[in-house]
Formats: sequence, C-alpha cells, structure tokens
Amino acid sequence: MDIRRIAKEAGEEFSIKIKDLTIGNGNFLVIAGPCSVENNEMIIETAGFVKSIGADMLRGGAFKPRTSPYSFQGLKEEGLKMLKEASEKENIPVVSEVMDPRDIEIIYPYIDMFQIGSRNMQNFSLLTEVGKTDKPVMLKRGMAATIEDFLLAAEYIAAEGNDRIVLCERGIRTFESYTRNTLDLAAVPILKKLSKLPVIVDPSHGTGMRDLILPMSLAAMAAGADGLMVEVHPEPACALSDAEQSLSFEEFERLIDKVKETKDFFMDMRKGRA
Repeated sequence: MDIRRIAKEAGEEFSIKIKDLTIGNGNFLVIAGPCSVENNEMIIETAGFVKSIGADMLRGGAFKPRTSPYSFQGLKEEGLKMLKEASEKENIPVVSEVMDPRDIEIIYPYIDMFQIGSRNMQNFSLLTEVGKTDKPVMLKRGMAATIEDFLLAAEYIAAEGNDRIVLCERGIRTFESYTRNTLDLAAVPILKKLSKLPVIVDPSHGTGMRDLILPMSLAAMAAGADGLMVEVHPEPACALSDAEQSLSFEEFERLIDKVKETKDFFMDMRKGRA
C-alpha cells in the first residue's frame, strides 16, 4: 500500500485546524445538521440549536448525489448561501459536499471544509482538484471500498499538497439488509494505525436507523474515533432526504448528553489510563 504522505511514522498523529477547532490529537469533534439545506429558516434554526447543545461544526448538503434522478438534488448555490448565512449568524464552521471538480470554485467561499461523499471516493479527478486547494477535506469511505482503497483515495488528495484530510467511516455494503449499511467500526483503529489522519464516524449513514445512532456513536468513541457526524432536522418526518436516519432536536440533545458523560472515560481508555 503506497501511502507516502499520510502514513503514520513513529507514532505520528496529525491534527487539523479549522478556525478555532482542532480535529484529532485528543480532541473529539461533533458535526451535526441536516442531510440537505431545504430553506433558510430551517438551516438557521438547526445551526442555532446544534451549536447551543454542543456541536462543533454544521453540516448541510447543497449538491446532493441521490440514487434516483427524481429525488431532491439540493438547492445548489442558493443552498450554499443559506448555509453561509447560518454559519455566520451562529458562529459555527461548516462542511458541505462537492460532487464535481467544476463546482469547487463555486463552493469554496461558502464552506470551511469540503466533503467528498462515498459515491465520489474514487472520483480521482475530483480528489486531485480538491488536493490543490488550501481547505480541509473530509473524505467518506466508498460503499464497497476496502481500507486500502480508502487510504489510497486519501493519498490522491495528499499527493497534490493538501494533507489536511479527515477520514470518515460511514458504513459499507454487505449482504446484511436490515440496516442501510454495515458500520465497520474495526476500520477506525486500523485507519488510525496505518495513517496519521483523524478518523470520524457517521452512524447516520452507517445504519440508516435513528434508534441505532446513539449506541453506534458510543461504540465509535470506544473504538477510538476522533469525532462523529450525525444528521439532525427540526422535523425529521418532513425531511426532504434521509428522514429515517435524522435525529430530532430532542434526540440530538440526548446524544450530546451521553457523549459528554462518557467522553473523558473513552479518552482515558485510549491513553491506557482507564
């Protein structure tokens, strides 16, 4: 496996700065927000709530890759403008997905971190172009990607000079059909062993079931994840995408309470002091 720029050497662990945030190296990050930016009122309300409860970053999709071409595809640049307004109003940095190299220049001024979604993990043209930017990149594992595939995709970004990469385990396709995907938490310690990059977990896409998000979040913390990314919506039943896996405000508050309650224990466990 030829990972030159992101390989861990002599216990090296990389941390990434985004404004006042530090991702990795003992810090635990929570990214929260709706799957899609639907309107201005909704994204501002959600940003204000998740920030007040303890989220560190806001997520929201403006360019949405959907399985069906007839599903809601996002509000494009108009959605990015709403996301930026919410970010500035609530003083919370944002991450949003880029799907096409031609959109990088459009998205760049609105976001603090690019997201490369699972369907584009091996879009090598896109990886190469975001690697030429100076903004952090969250790379999500492809639906059928091996760990080697995943790390080599990250290397495409780093090879262009940008090694400010966050790896995101979001589940893979297996023969199991009860959950949306199979959340591969064994990948977390493996990725942290092989690479110097921070690793976060997305239990929303990893399971597709809101009642599994809390236990899988705690399991991710125990596995050594550097953070979580979860979908939160004011009215999950009305969400234009991923309704079944979106947490309500009340459910997100319960998740954050549990994360705060157990974070120190898991951090101590990782350091061998528990």
